Amino acid sequence: MKKNQFTKDLFLVIITLIIFSCSSSEGQEDTTDTTTTTNYDISSILPKFDNIDAVSYSVSGSTISFTTTDLPNHTSPYWDASHPLYEAYNGTNSNWNQNPNSIGEQNITFTMTLNPEEATTKSATPLGPIGISRNGIVFFNQYAGPNNQALTNEINSFDQWLGHPAGTQYHYHIEPSYLTDQFGKDAFLGLLSDGFPVYGPEENGTTVTNADLDDYHGHTSVTADFPDGIYHYHITNEDPYLNGNGFFGTAGTITR
Repeated sequence: MKKNQFTKDLFLVIITLIIFSCSSSEGQEDTTDTTTTTNYDISSILPKFDNIDAVSYSVSGSTISFTTTDLPNHTSPYWDASHPLYEAYNGTNSNWNQNPNSIGEQNITFTMTLNPEEATTKSATPLGPIGISRNGIVFFNQYAGPNNQALTNEINSFDQWLGHPAGTQYHYHIEPSYLTDQFGKDAFLGLLSDGFPVYGPEENGTTVTNADLDDYHGHTSVTADFPDGIYHYHITNEDPYLNGNGFFGTAGTITR
């Protein structure tokens, strides 16, 4: 009798272990990480740089190179007075004060990836060019040189389209109003050196604020140009305007 009872007990233990093992395996399968890597491709927006006098570009494999003369296609008081695009300041800043510089031709090349992705280690943006707008004008970051000062005073030298020259290098730190007037406040405005696009200060009919963005001044969402979504930067109407703590992706090379 004892032997039979022992056999029954052993059988029950084995059945219990089998059931527990199966249950545990099923639980592990339910919690398997299904995260996939997003593969971005910015080839679709390259035609927006076509037929722009200041810009030429070429593609080699997964890399795009833009070369720009950095000459704006709009008016400015920083053109020489004899230039057909010269126009005295007629903006809205009552504290406007023209700086002593003037617009001159450059030769700046950006080489960046067509398949941007988040960098494992982020890098700070430098003073000077950090990206290219869709009319060929370079983007600068949120600081005035040479010691990373706030733009508080320098902003008073921005012309009626919110750009100005450093030496002879014209550039935008904040919203390029010539482009947003032409294409819309939610439009694609250009690319930073890491290959990620820059958009205007509105999205889905709503003004974008810094609180809507991450530390690098961007986020991931659908845009008119990327219906499957893409990480992108936004220019907002408050500091740091275009970029935050650095490039979200890995910066390409900039030569001049």
